Amino acid sequence: MSVKLTFVSPGDGGGISRSCSFTGFSTVQSRKLAKSLNRSSVRSRMSLKSPKAYSSLQKGAVIWDPKPLQVKKIFEALKKGLNEYLEAHQAELDYLSGRHKDTKRNSRLAFYYDLDKQIRSVERYIRKLEFHISKVEELYEAYCIQCRLRDGATNMKHAFALSPSTKASRESLVELYKNFQGCTEDMCFIEGALEVHLGEFHLKMKGLVGFARLCPGDQYEVFVRLGRQKWRLKGKIETDDSQTWDEEEKIFIPNLHEQFEIKVTELRGLATILVGVVTCDSINFFTTKPQAIIVDITELGTIKLQLEVLWKAGAG
Repeated sequence: MSVKLTFVSPGDGGGISRSCSFTGFSTVQSRKLAKSLNRSSVRSRMSLKSPKAYSSLQKGAVIWDPKPLQVKKIFEALKKGLNEYLEAHQAELDYLSGRHKDTKRNSRLAFYYDLDKQIRSVERYIRKLEFHISKVEELYEAYCIQCRLRDGATNMKHAFALSPSTKASRESLVELYKNFQGCTEDMCFIEGALEVHLGEFHLKMKGLVGFARLCPGDQYEVFVRLGRQKWRLKGKIETDDSQTWDEEEKIFIPNLHEQFEIKVTELRGLATILVGVVTCDSINFFTTKPQAIIVDITELGTIKLQLEVLWKAGAG
């Protein structure tokens, strides 16, 4: 599978467009519009947890800077992956149900009861998946509402800034700023709540590919990072061209805002030589089947890293 890679981590360019469409309102109308944006906190309505419960909102990582475009991409990929899981388990249920009927007619009781247990297990998992999908959809719907309210507050602030300054307009600006901050915080809390439902990425090391670049006795270190999660492993090229690595598998918790960063260095005694650093987007990893990933470590692709990625949904 091809994976989009970059050698410099791209920033999220999701700026908010500002409109001057409100500049014609009178101050009385403006105050009414500002008050119309006032709403109860989404955290209290949705019973969201404290910031400590979410990895992206822990101490030292609280940055009130929501990324609507990135969240939309992750949500669409996550929902597609969850639906794939649901379809696969529904197909398994249909197959088991068919065998269940045949076994009942043949009166093989032991096998019949074993199938019955399997069917009940699959049915329970399907119910969990359906609840999981509905929860993700509920969170994203609340996120979109807060995003629209935040955009409206931004546009109105811009409109007031272009209008003559009066006491009423200044009061409205203060109220709009509070609403803007409230929407921003709510969006960040929802992002943290959504991360809980992203499941797990299981990464397996499959080795380096370098043809003439890899020689017996060469030693390499591979460093994989996703946000604050890290995986450091060392490997050696053997005389028969096989490779030995001190670790094979690592579990990563997906992150809404972070990409995988992969760094490969060659170890020569006490010296280390940088081979290459790349970043890898994880959006394409939300699928039911294991994926073989081949990553170009050098710009010319003379050394590649092979990984296998398996996504496990968090519904179980």
